[in-house]
Amino acid sequence: MSDSSKNNIKKISVWGSTGSIGCQTLDVIKRFPDRFDIVALTAHTNTELLLKQAESFRPKHVVITGHVETDSLVEKLNRLGISFLTGKEGLLTIAGLDDVDLAVNALVGSAGLEATLTALESGTSIGLANKEVLVMAGELVMTKAREKGLRILPIDSEHSAIFQCFQGESVKNVKRILLTASGGPFLHKDLSELGNVTVEDALAHPNWSMGRKVTIDSATMMNKGLEIIEARWLFDLDSQKIDVVIHSQSIIHSMVEFTDGSIKAQLGIPDMRTPIAYALTYPDRWEGDYGFMDFSNPMQMDFLPPDLNKFPALSLAYEALEIGGTAPAVLNGADEMAVHLFLSNEIKFTQISELIKKALKHHKVQAAPELNVILEADDWARKFVSNEVH
Repeated sequence: MSDSSKNNIKKISVWGSTGSIGCQTLDVIKRFPDRFDIVALTAHTNTELLLKQAESFRPKHVVITGHVETDSLVEKLNRLGISFLTGKEGLLTIAGLDDVDLAVNALVGSAGLEATLTALESGTSIGLANKEVLVMAGELVMTKAREKGLRILPIDSEHSAIFQCFQGESVKNVKRILLTASGGPFLHKDLSELGNVTVEDALAHPNWSMGRKVTIDSATMMNKGLEIIEARWLFDLDSQKIDVVIHSQSIIHSMVEFTDGSIKAQLGIPDMRTPIAYALTYPDRWEGDYGFMDFSNPMQMDFLPPDLNKFPALSLAYEALEIGGTAPAVLNGADEMAVHLFLSNEIKFTQISELIKKALKHHKVQAAPELNVILEADDWARKFVSNEVH
């Protein structure tokens, strides 16, 4: 780990810097120009935005993981004195740097798993927005973090809320955690209506501004299913102690109920910059201007149990967590492919959960998998779902 923390400058890498979480991370960082130093930025294909970010933050390294024309980008980066790398190998190279205090993993899907393990091996703590990392390989990742004495700091608003509620508390005193869910755009639709919803309907989230894949996962509530599995590993809790409650206003970001009946909740306006800032500045809390609650106006907060018939993804997540082994990796891989097919208008919305259920049913689970087995299960799930449709 870098010695930069000694002089109060945190050295940061941002993986997926051109995505929603990546851009909001950089928005937080630019408010504290004397307290952060950007070491590396990565993007998949958005070279135009990545160049603008590089010009603004002047990282040492820039990575493009996708297949795009980069000649012009390389020329401009060379003039800035910024090294340029490509592909998975480039991502793993910057993940393995030993002069980084915190790597913000804002990648989408399974892409960030190997990079996370590489960073931990190199002594870098992780700010985690890429929930699939713990869904696929929670035991491997958390074991590595413990071995290295490093932190996995949650950036998802729900897990950040729980992490904040846990401060000063012992996990043995926790009765359960309650992950709040907005219910997405289809909370008040009947099950019979969901077969005909469009991509545009599903992307119209009522509260949050997120990437396309995460927004579709919110509409199916698979996002919450993945968060259940993530919470199991982040907080070392059995699945029986992890519940979901619908809270459509998205003001309470999650809650922890203790064995004496007390409940702690973390509240705030629905802006991802707040949990991002907490992960970046932990264990401190720096002043920010991301928006404040106004209690001078009337406010209503509602709570409902989730409808498991309308949102079967939640039950599938609990099932995969209970089975263990490679089942969560299959759940995640099948979901990624099914969401891709829906966004491409190749399947109906309701088929997303149906295809995931089929994949779990047909997969031969392997217990206590190593990384290569997890990645093979992920690949199997994607091919299975694709073959079911094509």
